[in-house]
Amino acid sequence: MQTYIDLHRHAAVRAAMLAHTRIALRLMIAHAITGSPLWSVKPEPQRSSHDAVRESVENCRAEADFDEHRRAVLALLGFSPEEPTVTGGNGDDHGVVGVFRRLLELPDMVVMDVIAVVMGETLAAGSAAVEVVGSEIGVDMARYWQSDDAFFELIRDREVLTRIVAEVAGETVASANAGEKTKTLKRIVRDHLDGTNGRAQHENWVPRWMAFPPAAYTARGSVRTVSILAKAKGAREIEGQKPGDDDPDPSAPGAVKAAPDLGDTEKSDRLAA
Repeated sequence: MQTYIDLHRHAAVRAAMLAHTRIALRLMIAHAITGSPLWSVKPEPQRSSHDAVRESVENCRAEADFDEHRRAVLALLGFSPEEPTVTGGNGDDHGVVGVFRRLLELPDMVVMDVIAVVMGETLAAGSAAVEVVGSEIGVDMARYWQSDDAFFELIRDREVLTRIVAEVAGETVASANAGEKTKTLKRIVRDHLDGTNGRAQHENWVPRWMAFPPAAYTARGSVRTVSILAKAKGAREIEGQKPGDDDPDPSAPGAVKAAPDLGDTEKSDRLAA
């Protein structure tokens, strides 16, 4: 009898909820944050075995911006400010209800900010979703990233470095130094990026791999993000959805549209509403 009652009440609630999308949205967010016997959502661990890579990511502007909004959301939901993530709950039934009730008290615009943090925490690094969403938004990587020691330490290919020299210093300088050691090529690039040692400064430089959409420096390929985006684009064509003229070309850097900037004050006001 209890099963009979449970299943009929479940059927009635989900049918009635079809007409209450505001409720459904908040319940879904509560499940994504807390988990349940049917929901298992994990935050991206951002792991790396390379200490310099971990430190570079931890100290980048993008992480600082995201952490600021994460802390605001933790406060909104009544969580401890020391919690490392908003998501990753233990699936406790009462926890879902508590988060759901708190979300019911928040206006839609603030709930959307909660969604952005929840989705950001659970977005898998290196996934097709990152490539497609980044290209759709038109993420300007120059706003979030600058070259550092970890980046230059990881570049060891002379051909790639020569093409980077051409980007920041011009083809004449690249040709004149094509036979130099990688250490010398890196020095030339860094001098131009910093505007030191008499080199003209090249500002807001982003390597092709890092841009949205990404591109390769050589014909050898093997750039995973380029391959991922190409496959995602191919899947759309298979489904009969022809890409528009503004879709990213995975074989070329292309133009990067700047993401709209709400401004730090407006973002903070929305989260504090």
